[in-house]
Amino acid sequence: MRIRQYEARDEASVIALWEECGLTRPWNDPRKDIARKLKVDPELFVVAHRDDDVIATAMGGYEGHRGWINYLAVRPDSQRMGVGRALMTHLEQKLRERGCPKINIQIRASNLAATGFYNALGYVSDEVVSMGKRLERDD
Repeated sequence: MRIRQYEARDEASVIALWEECGLTRPWNDPRKDIARKLKVDPELFVVAHRDDDVIATAMGGYEGHRGWINYLAVRPDSQRMGVGRALMTHLEQKLRERGCPKINIQIRASNLAATGFYNALGYVSDEVVSMGKRLERDD
C-alpha cells in the first residue's frame, strides 16, 4: 500500500469508494467537493492505493487555527489493516509541519465505528456543539 496525493484520474474510484462507505449525501455533490478541495491545499487530499486500485482517501485542511480531516474512507475489505491509521498519521504529520496545533474531526453521531477508530488514535470528544450553515446548495 502507498499513500500519494489525489490525481484527477482517481475521481471515479474515489467517488465510488465514498458511496460504498456511506459518506455521500444528496446535498454534497462529491464532484463539487473534490473540485473545491483542489482549489485549497490540494496536497492534503490523499489516497492510499495498491497498484492502481484506490483503497482509501482522506482530505486534510488547515486555515491557520485548526486542522480538519474529512472524507476518511477505507474500502471495507481493507479495513482493520492499518490503512486508515496510516492515512491519519500521514495527514497529522503534514499538518504538524504547517504548525497546526489541533485537528478537529466531525463524525455523525450514529457512526459508532468511526468514533471508536478515532478514540483508538487518541482523539477525544470536545465539549462543543457543531453548527453549520450551507452557503451553496449542490442538489
